[in-house]
Amino acid sequence: MTRYDGVDGLRTFRQELRVWLDEHDASFPRRAPHASLAEEVARTRANQRQLWDADWLRYGWPESVGGLGGSPLLRAAAAEEGARRGFFYDTVFAITEVLAPAVIDAAPELAAAHITPFLSGDEGWCQGFSEPDAGSDLAALRCRAVDDGDHWVVTGQKIWTSYAQFAPKMVLLTRTGTPESRHRGITALLVDMDSPGLTLRPLHAINDVAEFSETFFDDVRVPKDRVIGEVDGGWRVAMEILCSERGGIFWMLSIWLLDELQRLAGEADLQPADDDALGRAFTAIAGIRARTWTTQHRLATGSIGIPETSIDKILMATAEQQLFDLTRASLGGVLEFADGDGPAELRSQYMYSLAATIYGGTSEIQRNTVADQLLGLRSS
Repeated sequence: MTRYDGVDGLRTFRQELRVWLDEHDASFPRRAPHASLAEEVARTRANQRQLWDADWLRYGWPESVGGLGGSPLLRAAAAEEGARRGFFYDTVFAITEVLAPAVIDAAPELAAAHITPFLSGDEGWCQGFSEPDAGSDLAALRCRAVDDGDHWVVTGQKIWTSYAQFAPKMVLLTRTGTPESRHRGITALLVDMDSPGLTLRPLHAINDVAEFSETFFDDVRVPKDRVIGEVDGGWRVAMEILCSERGGIFWMLSIWLLDELQRLAGEADLQPADDDALGRAFTAIAGIRARTWTTQHRLATGSIGIPETSIDKILMATAEQQLFDLTRASLGGVLEFADGDGPAELRSQYMYSLAATIYGGTSEIQRNTVADQLLGLRSS
């Protein structure tokens, strides 16, 4: 097994990976015209499996879950190179980086038993956090798990569950304490999506994609050995997951923004009057790239917390919306009125960008977190 230690090792890893990808590029399918979300999920997982089987995606994960060890920066580099070549439907692939580190850290035995197929692309997981009355205020969740001997019995509802219809497992936050216990009475569970009493309903969004679902739990029985971390200790697990969701994955997703900016510059009839907006979009994307690479380094050493990743979330939402606002303004009605695959894809991306300041925690909440927990500006 090759070791890639330190800065020189990371550089060597990236160089060797690029050579291998150049040699095997044709074996990785790219997105096809008119591809459905189900087809994109399947393509992403197949490409993920190829990279895992060739060992590239195994670096950065511990050996206990099938990895080859080494710095998490190695898997960040591999994800970036795959994203740069269009191997993934990015948010499908990114869920691995959102959920897996927290599960491995909080429940190593559970992870050793269940998580390798998730890392390898054989299956995908989903995240059951938000509820109709508990979105940005996650501590207000009401989906309840009741102790019933060797099982927990779960009742309640989740919403905005990304890719739930394609997932065999869910990382679920439940209320095991009193409603007044807030964050001190939450437990994280690993739930099989085919459990009796669990149903889901995909939500058809404004961008014409049913990416999200709402899920319903009617006396769903979950074995006691599926607790992630400790009973009533789910808040720590949730915060680690949100730290990845609001910071760690943006290094990869910002590659997508760069690709879209390059495409815009090549296709749009940009005029000198557009220079300012173009420069602002590029600066915003460059800013999130610089910020998230720093975040990757700090995540790798465990030296960053969720208040700081709120900055990443604000920057990413700003860059995404600036880019697609510029796209809409500079294409002269193409996005609004033109037919064909290209305009349809742009419309979908533009519509999705409108939610960038909402999903994963609203920008208002993120700014409050930065002001309160980083700058000490709590109002009296």
